[in-house]
Amino acid sequence: MAQVEVGSSSESSTGECFDSSFNIEFGERNTPDVVTAVEFPTSPVDHNDNIPKPPPPPRSNCSKPTTLWNSIYVPKETKDTWDKIFNEGYGADVHVLTDEQVVIPAHSSVLGTTSVVLRKLLREAKVKDGIGCIKISGVPSEAVHTFIRFLYSACYEEDEIRKFVLHLLVLSHSYSVPPLKRVCAHLLERSMLTAENVIDVLQLATRCDAPRLSLMCVRMVVKDFKTISATEGWKVMKSVDTALEQELLEAVVEAESKKEEKIKKCEEKKMYSQLNETMGALLHICRDGCRTIGPRDKMLKGTQVSCGFPACKGLEALVRHFSICKIRVPGGCAHCKRMWQLLELHSRICKEPDACKVPLCRHFKVKIQNQTKKDEAKWNLLVSKVIAAKGR
Repeated sequence: MAQVEVGSSSESSTGECFDSSFNIEFGERNTPDVVTAVEFPTSPVDHNDNIPKPPPPPRSNCSKPTTLWNSIYVPKETKDTWDKIFNEGYGADVHVLTDEQVVIPAHSSVLGTTSVVLRKLLREAKVKDGIGCIKISGVPSEAVHTFIRFLYSACYEEDEIRKFVLHLLVLSHSYSVPPLKRVCAHLLERSMLTAENVIDVLQLATRCDAPRLSLMCVRMVVKDFKTISATEGWKVMKSVDTALEQELLEAVVEAESKKEEKIKKCEEKKMYSQLNETMGALLHICRDGCRTIGPRDKMLKGTQVSCGFPACKGLEALVRHFSICKIRVPGGCAHCKRMWQLLELHSRICKEPDACKVPLCRHFKVKIQNQTKKDEAKWNLLVSKVIAAKGR
């Protein structure tokens, strides 16, 4: 066999492949003699020609190492072979019995490898003529057949698994086969949950330790509680599992409370935004002049365009009423009371009361000093909410 010398092209190509795949620096593997020869030349001959050239940059197809999950590939022939072994029962040393007295030949090595529960049953099974016998009861024979086939090749017919999905979910949990449980749970979550079966599925998911499926069922119950509470499944669950019924009712009440709280917060944000717009419109009316309302010393031009403030129109009517109201006391007229509150809110927000043209701005600044701490706290909270709405 030909030997590969240090610095040869074979070493360079091999180092390139491994370095690009696993990001290993092969420079650290140089022997001490090689390092000494490179760093301390003993002859005047130029050693640049003896130094190997650096490897080329990694190719794009090797720059990112392939993860183990993406690199897994099982050929169709291999799956077909395992299906053939199961279907023909060649070399079978176990008989799986069902409630319908159907015998399914199987191999103890396959069953014991894929399920620790079946391994324990096989150790305790009675052996007659070299054949062990175990029984899987409580489900139809077709479901047991689909279950055993999955243990061999992880393959299944979709119409079969749809037909026995609940039975297979129970079998996968009882005999500890997580891959089959994931398949059943995903199929139920994706396309098989209905108002009629969601309660049954929820009960099985709770007992079979499928938290995501349970969560999907609870969400469906909360979303369409009126319809689901009238189904036969709900009536049966109500009589046999009162704890689950109480849990679902609490979930529905909590969802309704969150919905109402969300609506309330949206309404509050809308109100604070409207107050912020009103403050801008009030300042615009009193300082710049708006249509026919504005400072007395400012004449509006006839060619002036309509106001662009959304709150200006409603505020104009309130200002007009306030200017001609005969009552005009804080507790006498509801419209005037609202105007007083808007003027005080502006005064609390305004930072230039001496130059402000909004009426009573300085008056309210003085009045604030004589208010109680309780009223002051309420106004400060309102001002902070209005200013925050301006930021949004």
